[in-house]
Amino acid sequence: MSAEYLRLKEDKERTKHWKKWGPYLTERQWGTVREDYSPDGAAWENVTHDDAKSKAYRWGEEGIAGISDYKQKLCLAWAFWNGKDPMIKERLFGLTGNQGNHGEDVKEIYYYLDSTPTHSYMKMLYKYPQAEFPYQKLIDENKKAGKLNTEYELIDTGVFDEDRYFDIFIEYAKNDMEDIISIVTVHNRGPESAKITVMPTVWFRKTWFTGHEPFMPRITKLGDRSIKAFNPKSGNYIFTFCSNKDLVFCDNETNREKLYGIPNERKYTKDAINDFIVSGDRSRLNPSNTGTKAAAIYELEIPAGGKKSIKMRMQRQVEENPLDTCLENMEKHRKEADEFYETIQQRVVDEDLKSIQRQAYAGMMWSKQFYYYDVERWLEGDPGRYSPPHERKKGRNHNWRHLQNYDIISMPDKWEYPWYAAWDLAFHCIPIARIDPEFAKSQLLLLLNEWYMHPNGQIPAYEWNFSDVNPPIHAYAVQRVYQIDKKANGGKGDQDFLERAMHKLMLNFTWWVNRKDSEGNNIFEGGFLGLDNISLFDRNHAQYYQGKLEQADGTSWMAMFSLNLLRIALDLCEFNTVYQFSATKFLEHFLYIAGAMNNISSEHISLWDDEDNFFYDIFHYNGKEPKKLKVRSIVGLIPLFAVEPIREDLFDNLPEFKKRLDFFLREKPKLAALVSSWIQPGYDKRRLFSLLRGHRMKSVLQRMLHSDEFLSDYGIRSLSKYYEKNPYTIKINGDVLSIKYTPGESDTRMFGGNSNWRGPIWFPINFLIIESLKKFDFYYGGDFSIEYPAGSRNYVTMDIVAKELSLRCMRIFMRDKKGHRPAFGKNKKFQEDPHFKDYILFYEYFHGDSGKGLGASHQTGWTGLVAEMIHKYYKTEEVNHDAATPLFRS
Repeated sequence: MSAEYLRLKEDKERTKHWKKWGPYLTERQWGTVREDYSPDGAAWENVTHDDAKSKAYRWGEEGIAGISDYKQKLCLAWAFWNGKDPMIKERLFGLTGNQGNHGEDVKEIYYYLDSTPTHSYMKMLYKYPQAEFPYQKLIDENKKAGKLNTEYELIDTGVFDEDRYFDIFIEYAKNDMEDIISIVTVHNRGPESAKITVMPTVWFRKTWFTGHEPFMPRITKLGDRSIKAFNPKSGNYIFTFCSNKDLVFCDNETNREKLYGIPNERKYTKDAINDFIVSGDRSRLNPSNTGTKAAAIYELEIPAGGKKSIKMRMQRQVEENPLDTCLENMEKHRKEADEFYETIQQRVVDEDLKSIQRQAYAGMMWSKQFYYYDVERWLEGDPGRYSPPHERKKGRNHNWRHLQNYDIISMPDKWEYPWYAAWDLAFHCIPIARIDPEFAKSQLLLLLNEWYMHPNGQIPAYEWNFSDVNPPIHAYAVQRVYQIDKKANGGKGDQDFLERAMHKLMLNFTWWVNRKDSEGNNIFEGGFLGLDNISLFDRNHAQYYQGKLEQADGTSWMAMFSLNLLRIALDLCEFNTVYQFSATKFLEHFLYIAGAMNNISSEHISLWDDEDNFFYDIFHYNGKEPKKLKVRSIVGLIPLFAVEPIREDLFDNLPEFKKRLDFFLREKPKLAALVSSWIQPGYDKRRLFSLLRGHRMKSVLQRMLHSDEFLSDYGIRSLSKYYEKNPYTIKINGDVLSIKYTPGESDTRMFGGNSNWRGPIWFPINFLIIESLKKFDFYYGGDFSIEYPAGSRNYVTMDIVAKELSLRCMRIFMRDKKGHRPAFGKNKKFQEDPHFKDYILFYEYFHGDSGKGLGASHQTGWTGLVAEMIHKYYKTEEVNHDAATPLFRS
């Protein structure tokens, strides 16, 4: 058992709180809903990037490569200055949702390179230009660009030409829970000597004005190389730095005079260190060497091609010569991280895939964030402080007053999405369960707590609108994480976890039935469902077109939800057979949904189209005949996800469940016939619940696996390529609406235009397709073949198709024969430079034809599913280990 496994064991057993400190700072607190106190809810403009250096935040803290304790009382991050920028680099820069031609977009280059689950070892790389950072140029060029133009990136500005930049590697290692060392190594990649100022910065999150903490914490100077951070609740932390020019102090307080033109409450404001470094102004540095924010100042001159390092150590009590063992301990923990991942990756033989997978895990570990949001206090304001504007009482999230979030949460992207999103988080937990099942389980339970879930049973979506609706995949993630954890524990399942989740998931299921099935006909409207612009119009506002939308995907997600809860109930029967009655409930829900999809409200209207052999949404006009919206998109593929193979012997000890099942088969034969091959046992006496029978399944797969439709060299597209030359157009309520294949960035402003579901490849959907194919193969046992690719006359099992699709997704990040990675597109520096080409960015989505990375550049959360794809690809011995060569070429 490796050292990291022992730490995980101690943390689980609560003998040592190894996760007390971690990378819990966000990368962007400015521009978030929580910090928005404007009357119009314009969060991007209320606190800007320029404001951030002078504004003390209310709800959280940000920083570059930052760490904090799990309540974010005390923070540490790294700041830099190249001697030319108008401000020190304390935070990452990016465009707001209103500035970018495709929405918000971070304009920096940085990589998460490594992290163990307990953060006993972490490594990150930040690339900092030596020329003045082109803030205004990035804003201006993207402002000129339209929706049809690509995004103008930092690399396009020329600041990395001739390698005139610094590679800054930040490493952390834990000697103990609260004994942390950090080494920052700055490489000058340029042709000439260059100067840089490096500032490890320590500060307290501002909590002393809320009434909760009457005592002001303090940071004070101990000696030439050390400071003490004291908080009455947590005691002392001692920070020791290697030799430096200066230690400077101020307060984490807003410079109100600068931002608002009113007198400051305190003289030594948050931006004092910035002003001292950039302009030499010492007037707001505290000469008494005390405050709530402090930094050590290092002025380095690094020769061309050279490097210099800075060491720092945080302890509860200072020992003699605390920095002497830093290098030795860092190397020790680096090796322990290697040992941990060697066990995780023991079947993965391709070294490139090992690196990709490990960086994916690193990104998920670095993307943990302390998230604090008390909606009622946000709406009402803090005692003795300025009251929020009256307008917000009926504005955003006003009906979520119960919500109190104060936790470490897995984030989609700590710059572009520095707030949890329900369906993103569910996907994050699946690969995370491979390295830290306890954290994965705790995350899934977190969103089911009563101080998260709405009293009506809705799971909060995300902070811009908690009432928005994401696909109900939480139960799927619970069941998958349970199975991963059970196998890791030698077949012993976590009953407490599964039962806790089940009880709350049933409440959420009831909310869906009550709120999204308005006529009680088992067809679900759903609305947004996180697929942004997948539809011809905003699905949240179908009433604008004087009708309502019956959604093939919303209904299929609910069929999947029913089967997930059925599976969980059957798993719980291992511990208590009373859950067979819950299994019966969800069996019936599934069967009725299957029936309704084929005969809505007994009106002989089906979501399945016999002419096209595909599932479509149906728009119900007020007073007119319903109309199918015949767009072939992933909406029509989602019925594949409602599939569950079950071993027949599972029912031997469940007489009530089997009795009810037999009743349905006997008394409702038409419904039973819709459930694929239930009557006929499959391989090894397996039975199958599925929305798709043999013919429909084959028809959908033929569409999906055709290169002229959904099948790309890099996975399954979100919209058929057919619409590239044949856009679909329809007239509704006087408006002409159309949709066409758009493989790259969005060309519409729908939902801000910052993501696109009209052609690109999205990992969560591809992952669910692959998992569903494996389930079908589990039932058929290799006796069912399908043409792959469609039209090739080459027939293979669905397990082989699943492996092939996994490989196509994996190839987005892998080197091709030229040594290029499709995710990097045509960027020569990213593709060929030795200091770029092996560092992976896990983008939000990918170009439907080229595989180029698009959207948020660090959405390791659900794109990190590639780590699970790699794991599953190498799970069986018969896999083709030459991962660079597909089993079958299209």
